[in-house]
Amino acid sequence: MTASAPTTTAPLLEVTDLVRHYALPREKLFAPAPQVKALNGVSFRIEAGRSLGIVGESGSGKSTIARLVMALDHPTSGSVTLLGRDLHRLPRGELRAARRDLQMVFQDPYGSLDPRQTVARIVAEPLEALAETSRKAQRERAGESLAAVGLRSSDLDKYPHEFSGGQRQRIAIARALITRPKLIVADEPVSALDVSVQAQVLNLMQDLQQQLGISYLLISHDLAVVNHLCDEVCVLHRGVVVERGEPHRLFSHAEHPYTQALLAAVPRAEPPAAAQPLHA
Repeated sequence: MTASAPTTTAPLLEVTDLVRHYALPREKLFAPAPQVKALNGVSFRIEAGRSLGIVGESGSGKSTIARLVMALDHPTSGSVTLLGRDLHRLPRGELRAARRDLQMVFQDPYGSLDPRQTVARIVAEPLEALAETSRKAQRERAGESLAAVGLRSSDLDKYPHEFSGGQRQRIAIARALITRPKLIVADEPVSALDVSVQAQVLNLMQDLQQQLGISYLLISHDLAVVNHLCDEVCVLHRGVVVERGEPHRLFSHAEHPYTQALLAAVPRAEPPAAAQPLHA
């Protein structure tokens, strides 16, 4: 009797050889258009229930990865596969349906919420786009999402200006949760918040992951944020992944000079200098 081959589970998200080049305006009429090479062959995968952090300085290509994973931009080459589906090859209707499993939290909790809409309308917006539920059901789900992030259903009829920055980011997370996604792409989700509020939002995201089994693709320049939330880290430099690994290993035994430079740039509190004795 022949033993059957072991079954392998496909990753939740798989990014393969992702390349994105942007054409710039021509400097001369007959000269070829210059290009910005934002990404040059980036590959990674995220297993269900796990989280990956992408770190790097401004201009390294982090936000380009976020846009491509969300299918808000098209790659020059390479693929983004979510639950076995190549997002950039899906017909528009199928891509809209696939967004149920894929949501995003943006950096700015002030700019990402429409000030003219109530919280109920903002949080229910992804369900409205899917057009699969009634207004009544959307409002009920919006109340459930608010409760999941520590807000009250009575907040549904308020407007964004009535909330603090941390509360607004909770509203943004509630909006991302409402379709019950498998993956949330979080692009600098706490960088616009006060330090004391950052910890609260990160702890909330961690609790939601444990409760709901959500995976995160976390885009950040803050190594402490990535260390708090992620199981694995990719260090991105000029559109290329130069190092990857578990946060505790990477941050304590970085091998690539760029990773070492990022770590060296992290501010550290210095102990106060010892008081000098006074001489008579």
